[in-house]
Amino acid sequence: MKILSIETSCDDTAITIMKTKGCIKNASFKILAHVANSQIAIHISYGGVFPMLAKREHIKNLPILLEQVLEEANLNKKKFSKSRAFLNSQSQALNPGIDLIAVTYGPGLEPSLWSGIVFAKELAEKWNIPLIPVNHMEGHIVSVFGKSKGNFTIPKIEFPLLSLLVSGGHTELVLSKNFLEYKIIGQTLDDAAGEAYDKVARMMDLPYPGGPEISKLAEELRGKENEKPILSGSLSGVATPALPLGSSACETPIKNCFSFSLPRPMLHSKNFDFSFSGLKTAVLYLIRNLKKENPNILQDEKVKQAIALEFENAVVETLIYKTLKAKEKYKIKTIIVAGGVSCNEHLQKEMKRILKKEVTLLFPEKKLTGDNSIMIGMAGYLQFIKNKKKVPKISSIKANGNLRLK
Repeated sequence: MKILSIETSCDDTAITIMKTKGCIKNASFKILAHVANSQIAIHISYGGVFPMLAKREHIKNLPILLEQVLEEANLNKKKFSKSRAFLNSQSQALNPGIDLIAVTYGPGLEPSLWSGIVFAKELAEKWNIPLIPVNHMEGHIVSVFGKSKGNFTIPKIEFPLLSLLVSGGHTELVLSKNFLEYKIIGQTLDDAAGEAYDKVARMMDLPYPGGPEISKLAEELRGKENEKPILSGSLSGVATPALPLGSSACETPIKNCFSFSLPRPMLHSKNFDFSFSGLKTAVLYLIRNLKKENPNILQDEKVKQAIALEFENAVVETLIYKTLKAKEKYKIKTIIVAGGVSCNEHLQKEMKRILKKEVTLLFPEKKLTGDNSIMIGMAGYLQFIKNKKKVPKISSIKANGNLRLK
């Protein structure tokens, strides 16, 4: 069957057409076409995504991208107008051969989600085909099995499976004892890891999006100093920070060349939850104190590198340590790391160094780490098969900005 999938959860508009077949455990996919539009340039002046502006851009871009994706897939037998006039036609008169539509319905920015949902509903009703709502976070989980082009198949998976989902809006540890079954065992209590990256970047006067800018600065300094590995040794089978742990729940300093350290939040808590708000505040106070000594301190590239390095080490150490604790408790055999922050080179390097001999470790292809419609099409098809091709009424599908995995 041919699936058209739509992603508009934040500031990326994306549409994919893929050909699918098979059952859940051996489902195969072929990407026929994929188009996307990024709004980063539009939101730069705001230092982040402005929801209503994002919605406006989605509404403008969706008809244009639909025409492009149909052309690329050689399905656009009739020249659709970019003005949405094609939606006024009779039900199946203009259906170019699509069998199912999948659309993100949450979590995310609700104005953005609604733009995709409304567009998907119009298409499904005019083409008289089923519409399946997709959880964006489930999309990130299955993204590790996908490719940005060509053919791919769902591989054999060993369970229990643990997913570390790290993005601008979420930081979660999700346990799966079977395919497409989820239990959130840990989550951020405040800021997500990616959100903390962006906020710290603004404190350092770095351009939006801030995550890549911080990582770039950290990488420039990393390797120039004799820094110990983030995690080494073991404690009841769980890797522990290389330097001695203090009694505080957030003190595991890794010294850098400027002799300051940042907290590792909730590192010793008994649960698997995260908290990055305190780390963000610690950076704020650090910069404030440095500026008292020198108001122009952030013009020194080495100082910015040192702050970026220590901040990134704190985030990565916390993510890995919590993941390792969960791995030991639940006897995990496969670990997935997905979401926008999963493309972080330091996170990937340390995860592979520590875990490659212990579990099957999976990351998405770099092009699939961020929000994309390929993962939405994959998740949509798998849920369609799981639910024996039953879908909700089109009128019942609504955006849910706080949607959770279950």
